Amino acid sequence: MASERKFVTENIRRILLKEYMMAKVGRAGFGGLDVQRTPMGTRVTLITERPGLVIGRRGEAIKSLTKAIEEDFNFNNPQIEVQEVDNPNLNAQIMAEKLANALERGWHFRRAGHSTVRRIMESGARGCQVIIAGKLTGQRHRTEKFKDGHIKYCGQAKLDFMQQGFAAAKLKPGVLGVTVQIMNPKARLPDEIDIIPPPAEPAPAPAPAQPAPETKAEEKKVVEAVEELKKAAEAGAAAAKPRKPRKKKEGEGAPGAEEKKPPRKRKKKEAAPAPAGTPPTEAITPAPTQAMTVPEPAPLAEPVDKVEEAPAEEKKPEAAEGEKKEE
Repeated sequence: MASERKFVTENIRRILLKEYMMAKVGRAGFGGLDVQRTPMGTRVTLITERPGLVIGRRGEAIKSLTKAIEEDFNFNNPQIEVQEVDNPNLNAQIMAEKLANALERGWHFRRAGHSTVRRIMESGARGCQVIIAGKLTGQRHRTEKFKDGHIKYCGQAKLDFMQQGFAAAKLKPGVLGVTVQIMNPKARLPDEIDIIPPPAEPAPAPAPAQPAPETKAEEKKVVEAVEELKKAAEAGAAAAKPRKPRKKKEGEGAPGAEEKKPPRKRKKKEAAPAPAGTPPTEAITPAPTQAMTVPEPAPLAEPVDKVEEAPAEEKKPEAAEGEKKEE
């Protein structure tokens, strides 16, 4: 029981220190307190919105706090460390105190609660809940809750990711308790799982393009048709009779004989077909030609001086007589 009593007294002393710091550093925006025991003494970490007010001019305010902690709460060699809050809108204790101050200044509780929730969610929180309890509109106590986003009420997730702050607003009807719970923006819940894809395998080499079955069938038919044509040509050549050599005519093979080439026949030019769409032309008939009669020329008159030539037979004896004279 001695050890249990020791833990209880230690926790009571820490809660009393927290309340004392809240009362002393309320103007600077108290955001939390952390107490750690070290071999050199006790380290007290104070989180505030405006650390300059905690330290004071020339460190006078922090010296008085250190002396009060050592004398009133019996901490061995306390060392106070002041830290500034990165984002005050995500600190539950600071937002609870601001909401309590707004209620004390006369804000309606619904307006104050909704504005606080909106401000927290716009800062990036995953969820928040604001609870205002007390005499809100009448003599009877009641509770109003304002919440948004994701909230955890129990379990290890609440202990790890939910931050809670409490403050009291003193009004004429009574005291209102203000509780603010904020879920950390970096919270990772147990049901959130990341699926890691398997490593990429090397892409296989592209297979050669295979022709479609239809093209294969067509190619096969073409090859068969070519083979059939070849076989038919070979069979026709074998069945054809050998031609006899042509007999040469007399004088064809003699030297010096001129080889007569057969005359070339000119091919008649076929008339080009008329283009489509042109009207057919009528056949041109040649005009009939008239026969012309040319008069025959009259025979020329024989010249007078022309000497009548003797017939060839009469000249022969004269030639024979001349030959005899020569002899």
